[in-house]
Amino acid sequence: MLHIDIHSFSYKKGGIPKDDTGNGGGFTFDCRGILNPGRIEEYKSLTGNDPGVQEFLETRTDMPKFLELIKSIISINIDNYLERGFENLQINFGCTGGQHRSVYCALKIAEFVREKYPEGTEISLHHDEQHQLNS
Repeated sequence: MLHIDIHSFSYKKGGIPKDDTGNGGGFTFDCRGILNPGRIEEYKSLTGNDPGVQEFLETRTDMPKFLELIKSIISINIDNYLERGFENLQINFGCTGGQHRSVYCALKIAEFVREKYPEGTEISLHHDEQHQLNS
């Protein structure tokens, strides 16, 4: 079983999450190049889990392209890790506050992995700055 630990985090607060498996980490994707919905008043108090923020990211930014590229990159490793019997992979998404862009990416990539790899993977989703969203 490949355990995939997915984190959203804040570069300003906690920084890149530590990998406790002893593998030295995994992927870390910087979401700060995507327009920040947190700079728009109506989205400030929301997170990447909220429909309005998601619609903004999907229609007014390069987020869809960003995620498609990430899906391609991580699939190469997941396929390889499953074939080789590896047990752990960490995938991190960081943005300024760990609230909008990184949360959205972590949610969408967890969804992608669950759909593409229903057998042989187990996902833990951690929102390091939005604890109420952890699953």
